[in-house]
Amino acid sequence: QVRLRESGGGLVQAGGSLRLSCAASGRTFNNYAMGWFRRQAPGKEREFVSAISWGGQTTTNVDSVKGRFTISRDNAKNTVDLQMNSLEPEDTAVYYCAADNRGVAAMYSGAYQYWGQGTQVTVSS
Repeated sequence: QVRLRESGGGLVQAGGSLRLSCAASGRTFNNYAMGWFRRQAPGKEREFVSAISWGGQTTTNVDSVKGRFTISRDNAKNTVDLQMNSLEPEDTAVYYCAADNRGVAAMYSGAYQYWGQGTQVTVSS
């Protein structure tokens, strides 16, 4: 069982930065791949943003955030962060942290067994 809690969301102007953090409980955090997804509007599907493998050796990002967002993890602290730079109004969404016990950086939501409650990011123009 893994419990996830996101933090760091908020309101920022276009071009600004935010750093999201996800704190995980559980003794086997090191075995899990971690992902970030977002839902841009109620009723829309969650879309993949970024993922990192269990040891941090592999990361993957959706094309729309490449060069702007960076995912990282600290297995000693059971945390995974998403540094978001050059934010655009289109990045406005609820961002969710997720954990996958297979350990690989998957890009589809069905791969992930555990989810946080989400944190709101709003980017004003």
